Amino acid sequence: MRPGFSLLLALVLLFNGSASAAPYLDGFLNNGNFEEQPKPSDLSKTVLKGKNPLPGWEINGLVEYISAGPQPGGMYFAVAHGVHAVRLGNEASISQTISVKPGSLYALTFGASRTCAQDETLRVSVPPLSGDLPLQTLYSSNGGDTYAFGFIAKTNVVKVTFHNPGVQEDPACGPLIDAVAIKELFPPRPTRYNLVKNAGFEEGPHRFLNSSNGVLLPPRQQDLASPLPGWIIESLKAVKFIDSKHFNVPFGLAAVELVAGRESAIAQITRTVPNKVYTLTFSVGDAKNGCHGSMMVEAFAAKDTFKVPFESQGMGKFKTVSFKFKAVSARTRITFYSSYYHTRVDDFGSLCGPVLDEVKVFPAA
Repeated sequence: MRPGFSLLLALVLLFNGSASAAPYLDGFLNNGNFEEQPKPSDLSKTVLKGKNPLPGWEINGLVEYISAGPQPGGMYFAVAHGVHAVRLGNEASISQTISVKPGSLYALTFGASRTCAQDETLRVSVPPLSGDLPLQTLYSSNGGDTYAFGFIAKTNVVKVTFHNPGVQEDPACGPLIDAVAIKELFPPRPTRYNLVKNAGFEEGPHRFLNSSNGVLLPPRQQDLASPLPGWIIESLKAVKFIDSKHFNVPFGLAAVELVAGRESAIAQITRTVPNKVYTLTFSVGDAKNGCHGSMMVEAFAAKDTFKVPFESQGMGKFKTVSFKFKAVSARTRITFYSSYYHTRVDDFGSLCGPVLDEVKVFPAA
């Protein structure tokens, strides 16, 4: 066999082998920003007709294709991530089938907001996992709330579905979705020097390039399928994942902002040795996003509680603190939440709070 032909054959086999597996995913789904428009013949005013009028998506029920701005009837829809979005009517849904790697962890990132003052819910499902996202709380006043939803792929092809399970009296109401992206995540491991996984929150969901609102991590997310690997969102309200491009972050490229007081809690279960003393260190600050005032972060480890006050001037400063605690079992839950509620000084409709970063747990000297 000629040497050149051997090299060519090896390259072909290499590329063919890699093509059989799902690629690393980090970006929009097919027509994930809904900017590839349906044909005029597939629209009845704003209502999509049929099963596949919207490129890349399958629809069920009353789904509207919306352009940003004033709407008939006096309503106004803000589309934070582009120009077009879809609105899900009563019991309506949109779905898309994608190729993934079985056993891998993924996070969906999507822009979602309610369109009426009534309670609205968005159900996100990637079978067998499903979760209901309450949209009553507005975290940003401009309609730019962005959420993440984590799942572990069970097969090499999964169906992602966004569904409005509610039935509103006003048919013009229903959740608005304006962008959908996906990212493959790599579950981090503890080290000899730090028992906390993903200690600096560097591994997290996709972040939209044109969004300065951060990504909300929905409540009640367990660590195995959390969109923030290693961490549990165990609260009633969301925690915000923020990046260094749009916010002040104490260390690295990312951190979390505790945006809903005691209703916004984050936790992790670490492996410990009973009766052994450990050191817990973490950094607290502000995101330089107009969040100011007297802040307090409370931390819990085993039977100990630690309170960290921080007086924010909204200038992006932070401080690092250190405490000691004694483990009482082979598993120790580390929990953080904000004692107070805060809104931005320039926008009282936007929730904010203290920033948490660089959490470490290691045996005390």
